[in-house]
Amino acid sequence: QVQLVESGGGLVQAGGSLRLSCAASGSIGSFNVMGWYRQAPGKRRELVAVIMTDGRTNYADSVKGRFTISGDNAKNAVYLQMNSLKPEDTAVYYCNAVKIGVWPPYWGQGTQVTVSS
Repeated sequence: QVQLVESGGGLVQAGGSLRLSCAASGSIGSFNVMGWYRQAPGKRRELVAVIMTDGRTNYADSVKGRFTISGDNAKNAVYLQMNSLKPEDTAVYYCNAVKIGVWPPYWGQGTQVTVSS
């Protein structure tokens, strides 16, 4: 059974930094896309950033220039470096992984990120 395990969330002051990590356990081979989504209280889950196996990335406009996604295909791992954090970045962050031909996508359990003003 495949599981995505996240780590690195926490409480930080505005302007600070955090690094989220996500690693997959279980036999799945390589994912085609891995990424991060977030959900704030009372809001819908939204895309933060994704990375493809060829290294292409895509970011939400709200995090461009502040967040950087990276991946390790060999480890089936994905990371999110978050700099210049703002209170509006406060949310539960979820790791997501997609493998072509497998549905539904895989989700982590979520990790809380809280940015104080």
